[in-house]
Amino acid sequence: MSKLVRENGIDCVPHGMRSSFRDWAAECSDAPREIAEMCLAHVEGSAAELAYRRTDYFEQRRELMQQWADYLLG
Repeated sequence: MSKLVRENGIDCVPHGMRSSFRDWAAECSDAPREIAEMCLAHVEGSAAELAYRRTDYFEQRRELMQQWADYLLG
């Protein structure tokens, strides 16, 4: 990702983009924290909770990422 950003002359760093997404999700969306964290590929929860979680929340993540794309494209 860093190489892609650099080669396209985009004035940002990937981690900054991830941080911006997380702030936006918290402040401007009604997405649960768990979904926003999963969009960033963060795995959270106790070992027992993770053992029983059988979903990847794909549809919820897709919807949130579409809202983020709409926000970025203004």
